[in-house]
Amino acid sequence: MDIIDDLKYRGLINQVSDETALREALKKPLTFYCGFDPTANSLHAGNLLVIVIMMRLQKAGHHPIAVVGGGTGMIGDPSGRSTERQLNTKEVVDSYAESLKGQLNRFLHFDEGNATFVNNAEWLNSLSAIEFLRDVGKYFTLNYMLSKDSVQTRLEAGISFTEFSYMLLQSFDYLNLYEKKHCRMQVGGSDQWGNITAGLELIRKRGHEEQAFAMTFPLITKSDGTKFGKSMGGAIWLDPERTTPYEWYQFWFNASDDDVVNFLKYFTFLTKAEIEALAKEVKEHPEERKAQKTLAKEMTILVHGEHALQQAEHISKALFSGDVAQLSGEEIKQGFKDVPTFNATTKEAVRLLDLLVEAGVVSSKRQAREDISNGAIYINGVRCMDLNAQVTNDDRIDDEYVIVRRGKKKYTLIQF
Repeated sequence: MDIIDDLKYRGLINQVSDETALREALKKPLTFYCGFDPTANSLHAGNLLVIVIMMRLQKAGHHPIAVVGGGTGMIGDPSGRSTERQLNTKEVVDSYAESLKGQLNRFLHFDEGNATFVNNAEWLNSLSAIEFLRDVGKYFTLNYMLSKDSVQTRLEAGISFTEFSYMLLQSFDYLNLYEKKHCRMQVGGSDQWGNITAGLELIRKRGHEEQAFAMTFPLITKSDGTKFGKSMGGAIWLDPERTTPYEWYQFWFNASDDDVVNFLKYFTFLTKAEIEALAKEVKEHPEERKAQKTLAKEMTILVHGEHALQQAEHISKALFSGDVAQLSGEEIKQGFKDVPTFNATTKEAVRLLDLLVEAGVVSSKRQAREDISNGAIYINGVRCMDLNAQVTNDDRIDDEYVIVRRGKKKYTLIQF
């Protein structure tokens, strides 16, 4: 399928500056770029959409440039925000930029030569104010800048000159890449349309005849109106230290029936026929959650690899069945990351009655006796109804963990 047609089928094109001319340009290898400002030490699920779009274009024979904003990240993009960003120090921005480079390399493979990584600090940090005003600022009127949505939405609350200038810096990025790397397209979220088209304006006004392009994709929201890429615990990160592979797997597995087909189109490399077959399953056999399982599998392999998928599926199966004793220590850390954890003060055997109270599983020994007698207490998935039971070294998984469950769902992790 033609790359533009494929992106349209998947609902991934919001605006294109000149679709007819772009289709013609894409008949030959085209260099394009997308920018990522380093506002954290990891990208998140929302960033993944543009990364996947870059991968789709790369697979179609085009050359992606990933630009990390070591320069623009010192300023802050007002697009899509109602308040001013907090400015980070150069050291923080530099460290974030280096982390993002490593993450982007996993998807685009800069070392293989068919993708390029650059940091716009290379040209922005040495740019003087006088140069900037003469070589960039003179090409933009205030009326033009004030007409952009990223500025319009901030006028009432107020926008600093710092953030007001952001679109000019991004425009200079595009011009610099156009002139030095023959980059002829910038892609980004729909909130970036004003910034990207400002870059087209600068390229045109600087007298360049070969046409440059802009393409944006829609910002994703879930069917219930909530923001995509968030969970009860906050943002869903690509960094496994911030969002474990198991949590990542569960995020996608928990997609609603109303969202899952769109997510398969947006984020996976499944064919149209494969997606339509899964869409049929959603309608005819929603209880089997086949589409959700496929989505979770595809996304976990993409971001964390096959081994992480196997771990995530193993954890999910163990938690569903209650057979948690089969989990390894590493899997326990993932699957029980957000449950209450009690650090035992002794390595010796301890009475279960005492441990339940000390760990906060129950409020009193009377309640502990009642729960044990009623069969509501499980140790590593096994019901315990012995009031005299002790938790010993033999009960510890990997000599470190004991999993206590009260009732059906209340877990407490005991760490020795």
